[in-house]
Amino acid sequence: MSEHKPVLQPGEVPEFSSDRTERRVPLHVKILIGLCAGIVLGLAAKKQKRILITSTSEVYGKLDRLPFREDDDLVMGPTSKGRWSYACSKAIDEFLAIAYWKEKRVPTVIARLFNTVGPRQTGRYGMVIPNLVRQALAEENLTVYGDGTQSRCFTHVSDAVGALMGLIEHPAAVGQVYNVGSSKEVTILEIAERIKWLTGSGSRIVFVPYEEAYEEGFEDMMRRVPDISKINRLLGYVPKISLDEILTSIIEYHRARMNNWLGVHAPTAYQA
Repeated sequence: MSEHKPVLQPGEVPEFSSDRTERRVPLHVKILIGLCAGIVLGLAAKKQKRILITSTSEVYGKLDRLPFREDDDLVMGPTSKGRWSYACSKAIDEFLAIAYWKEKRVPTVIARLFNTVGPRQTGRYGMVIPNLVRQALAEENLTVYGDGTQSRCFTHVSDAVGALMGLIEHPAAVGQVYNVGSSKEVTILEIAERIKWLTGSGSRIVFVPYEEAYEEGFEDMMRRVPDISKINRLLGYVPKISLDEILTSIIEYHRARMNNWLGVHAPTAYQA
């Protein structure tokens, strides 16, 4: 067992998924993300310990070139839009990590996570899948923001963790940035329809205009697709868990919670 341990920064929040997101991340969390990265990197420098920085696909900002490559430009929106504060704080983390590697030889690795999902993920920060699953099981309206044509690439947490462990252990990963995710796109509307079908729910899908869900002038990215060829070349990384398997695992987790804690009989998932 290697002595090098992956480090998840204090204040790290889950990946955004084109739902109610940025406006629900507390200000103190955004501040802590940047402060804690500097503290952790400073401590690592004293002991020369390897550090894995978990960044986010949000740093690509408004880039319209697809798929996103690690060496692409990062195109941020204006500072007057709170929607970009999280992305900027994580970009600063990346700059710090690379600077510590170049100037102090602290072995750092950066992983940009793309919409990592799985059981036990909450909808606290607007995570789209657990929120839609909860709504479907409760027979509530499934809320889709905008027209639902915005797409994302979802990755099961076990695939992501396997990739992170591979990166922290591989000597050639030091000083590098890697996308971690899936390259298979799905629209948010398709996700809602799939969840409704898998749960057997009678919920309606309701579209909520962006201006009702976010601050005025909110900018959503219609597509966010990673190029995962770099991590594939290094580790042979290919996500193994399909979208239906991801959704089923999350549905069963939330169904069990509803049945055990609330005494509610949730709708039964579709059985092929």
